[in-house]
Amino acid sequence: MLFSSTIFLFLFLPIVLLVYHLLPRVFRNGWLLVASLFFYAWGEPKFVILMLTSILINYLFALAVHTYRTRVGVKWIMFSMIVVNLGLLGWFKYSGFFVTSINETFQTTLFVPEVVLPIGISFFTFQAMSYVIDVYRQAGQVQKNPLDLALYIALFPQLIAGPIVRYETVADEINHRQETLPEFAQGVRRFIIGLSKKLILANGCGQVADTIFNMKDLSMGLAWIGIIAYALQIYFDFSGYSDMAIGLGLMFGFHFLENFNYPYISKSVSEFWRRWHISLGSWFRDYVYIPLGGNRVSPWKQYRNLGIVWILTGLWHGASWTFVAWGVYYGIWIMLEKAFLGKLLARVPVFATVWTLVLVLVGWVFFRAETFPEAITYIQAMFVPDVLWDDRASYQLVQNGVILALACLAATPIPKRIGERFVESSGKVGQTMQYGYAMVLLFLATSALVASTFNPFIYFRF
Repeated sequence: MLFSSTIFLFLFLPIVLLVYHLLPRVFRNGWLLVASLFFYAWGEPKFVILMLTSILINYLFALAVHTYRTRVGVKWIMFSMIVVNLGLLGWFKYSGFFVTSINETFQTTLFVPEVVLPIGISFFTFQAMSYVIDVYRQAGQVQKNPLDLALYIALFPQLIAGPIVRYETVADEINHRQETLPEFAQGVRRFIIGLSKKLILANGCGQVADTIFNMKDLSMGLAWIGIIAYALQIYFDFSGYSDMAIGLGLMFGFHFLENFNYPYISKSVSEFWRRWHISLGSWFRDYVYIPLGGNRVSPWKQYRNLGIVWILTGLWHGASWTFVAWGVYYGIWIMLEKAFLGKLLARVPVFATVWTLVLVLVGWVFFRAETFPEAITYIQAMFVPDVLWDDRASYQLVQNGVILALACLAATPIPKRIGERFVESSGKVGQTMQYGYAMVLLFLATSALVASTFNPFIYFRF
């Protein structure tokens, strides 16, 4: 079930909210868990069993780690936990990819399993693993109630596409949260902003990107319009979903951490990844990079650690060599920034922003392309084209220039800062107008939803 669907907006969410706030507090967690399982089962009923199995396994692993923490065998428990979790993720997400790669490389005819990818498996697997690791590190308390752990992992606002919520972030709120009317109103407003990002900006830019990526013999202008549209689509698609998740959390008394912080104004690739999908970046930093030695080792080992992290980051996003290349691409640039490039970029901030943006756009080509030849052809059109500009580029600019310009502006902090200054200077009038503005956005977003059949969600496949 999509947040940006009529079923969710006009049936599921109102019912869940109404029943939740009418129930006595003692029954609210149970209702949220039932609603979350129903939410997940709406699209894939059979995979609810997989998610519940993952929850049970990690519940037992955490209990075992807590019980045998001081014994030698605890490391074998942790090793088993990692193998089981990554084994499940690997089978469902990567088995077909790896067997196909072996067949193509060695000209073998091994059977290629046709495995359906469960929605959100990367997200709930990483959350479950982080919970057990935090119990092992004593960074979080063991949860002895399996239903409370199930609620943490299956909670529908963040189940499908994050943010990846650490257990310690919401541990106290599972049983001791306080829902307030001001935070509920703030959550509604945040949800509407995310919904508008998705339905108005992401979908508008996505139609442009899909049209251009399906064309042949692109001019330079058309190629740049296409990749800018895609970059805006994926940003508003995913950051919009994160906004909706954070807003929904507030409606139920949960406080999730921010997941995006205007990444397209970054002055380096390293900064971009501190601003983009923050929860994933911090997960790999805390559970992979730092345990490997992080920055506390020699420079060459730092580069090794970065290489491992970025190969894994690419694979996490998808079972394709283009995703691996995308991860390696970013890993190389971050290594260069650590070596010398970062100091040079810091001296010329305006150039650094443009430079970083161009690198990110090139990276999105590998992310969007199905194959390497397709990616290379597109990049050639961007930098060494046969034609600089053509009528198709003019048509796309005239037809979609307004939505692209609005999206570019909205991808910067400028609108937010203007709004904040207006509210500060206008007092209660400004605060009231914030919600009036949100109602206008809701009307526009709902109109866009009803009028359009184009409503993909990019991160569902992860």
